[in-house]
Order: sequence, then C-alpha cells, then structure tokens
Amino acid sequence: MNLGSKAKKRVVLPTRPEPPSVDQILEDISRAAPNDPVFSILEKTGEDPTLPPDSEVEFRFQQCRQYLELNERLKEAQGRLQTQRGELQAAGEQLDGKVAEVKGQVL
Repeated sequence: MNLGSKAKKRVVLPTRPEPPSVDQILEDISRAAPNDPVFSILEKTGEDPTLPPDSEVEFRFQQCRQYLELNERLKEAQGRLQTQRGELQAAGEQLDGKVAEVKGQVL
C-alpha cells in the first residue's frame, strides 16, 4: 500500500513581492559603488551613462537599426534553412527508397 503520497501536505508558497518602483531603482543605482557589476555589464553592451542626451538618442537609434538588420538577416537565414531542410528530407526519402531497393535485391 502506498499511503505516503496521500498524506503529503501541500506547501503554500508566499506571495511574490511587488516589483520595485522606478524611483527605487534609480535610488539603488545612484547608491551603487563604481565597481558594481551593473556598470561592467553596461560597458560590455556599449552603453555609456555619461553620454549627453542627444548622443544617447543616436546610440539608441543605432541599436534599433542594428536590431532590425539582424532580424532581417535571421529571417533570410530561416528561409535558407527551411529550403535546406526540405532538400535534406527529400534526399533522406530517396536514400530510404534506395536502401529498401537494395534490401529487396539481397533477399
């Protein structure tokens, strides 16, 4: 008899806390030390918090443009891969037919 599974108590998880507000996030960032990991991540992404607003707008525009270009390249690559997949499936079906034909000749 397996009575153990019926006797298990359900664990009630605590509710999720509310996400921080924008003001709380900004306050947290302003109090962060210069060696905080968030700043090293920003450096890796090329974002410079000291850029003047016009430069930041230009930077965001360039990011969006790069994203759209990459997205277009991904769509083209997807189309090529779908074509190649179809060709491989057709070649696989031909190969299966040839293998069946050879097996038929051997028997």
